Parts: sequence; C-alpha cells; structure tokens
Amino acid sequence: MVKRVAVILSGCGVYDGTEIHEASAVLVHLSRADAKVQMFAPNADQMHVVNHCEGKPTEEKRNVLQESARIARGDVTDLAKLEVSAFDAAIIPGGFGVAKNLSDWAVKNKDCTVQPQLEKVIRAFHKAGKPLGMCCISPILAAKILPGCEVTVGQDKECEKWPYAGTAGALKEMGCKHVNTDVDKAHVDVKNKLVTTCAFMCNAPIHKVFDGVGVMVKETLKLA
Repeated sequence: MVKRVAVILSGCGVYDGTEIHEASAVLVHLSRADAKVQMFAPNADQMHVVNHCEGKPTEEKRNVLQESARIARGDVTDLAKLEVSAFDAAIIPGGFGVAKNLSDWAVKNKDCTVQPQLEKVIRAFHKAGKPLGMCCISPILAAKILPGCEVTVGQDKECEKWPYAGTAGALKEMGCKHVNTDVDKAHVDVKNKLVTTCAFMCNAPIHKVFDGVGVMVKETLKLA
C-alpha cells in the first residue's frame, strides 16, 4: 500500500530555513520507497533573513511558505490546511528554520514554544498513532510537545565532530531521554512512534548524513 507522507518545511537555507540537503535526502528516500508526498509550510514571515555568504542577518523580509516553495518546486501547501486524516506519517527536516520559524528555540532554548499550527499537527499525529520522523534540530519539537519521549541529536559530548552536542543536555533537562547515535543511524521511540536522526548536528560527510536520513525515513514508514 502506498504511504502518504506530509513533509513539513521551514523555509529554504540552513541558517534561516530548512536545511536543503536534508530536505532533498528525505524526498529522495521517500521517492525510492514509492511514498506519496505533500509538502507544507507555515504562511508566515521568517524570524529573519540571513546572508548565507556571511552568516549574518539582513534587513530583508521573507515568507516561510514562499521560501519553502523553492525546495518544493512550487508545490507546497499552507500548513493550516494540513489534514492529519489524509496522511500516514509526517517528517520534518532540520535547519535553523526549525529553531526560528517553527519554534523560538533559537531565542529561548528549552523554554521555547512551538508554532501553534505545527503544535496542533504534531499532537494530532501522535494522538492518531501515526509516526513522526525528525532530523537534525527538529527533535526539539517532539521534546517540547511529547514529554518523556526518546530522541537523538547525535552525541552528548561536544567535540569537533559533534559541535552541537550541548543540545542533548537541554533535551534531557526537558524530561526527554536522549540516546547517543552515530550520524548514519536513527533512533526509534516505539511507544511514541517517533524516529529521529542527527543529520548535520554532526560534522560529517554529506553521504553519511544522507544515509542516516534514509534510515529515519525507512523506520518511519515501517511504523506507518
């Protein structure tokens, strides 16, 4: 049976939107699995726009939905129109857009709030027993909404390979169980039907990130 998957984006570009390589990896692996995909994003302004050459914010204003359309080749729908009953699973790629546009984690860390439409969607998928796949920084969304869930953002000891390992500590403070995994692996929280992988939370070759995202997609579809 063909699995129907909602992919939720947060803009376009690692510093202020969806991490493009992660989104592409998700879409390639879903395509290979013959899943039917529909992409969604909030119809709202980005927190800010970052010059990706300099890594610095600009005065420009951009819309999350319109920017997500760059990844979706124009075929993206307002998140407000997502009907959970129409899908078997949902996947959220990473990128700073998760921490800036889908939540305010970038500003408030563990005291963050999740974008209201997305919080409603995540709660609805969970209540319906439908799996959620998340990669990179996206597991912070599950940590905020599903207390006690099991997630991975890679490793919990910071080093050159794991520059964002401090995130694991914040997740633990939020009441989650963090499971250390390598970049080409994923963790499955069977109870919550939640599958996570670290992706670019690890300073790793892109093919290893691609492989880890593939495991996340495969395990998410197995739960659907």
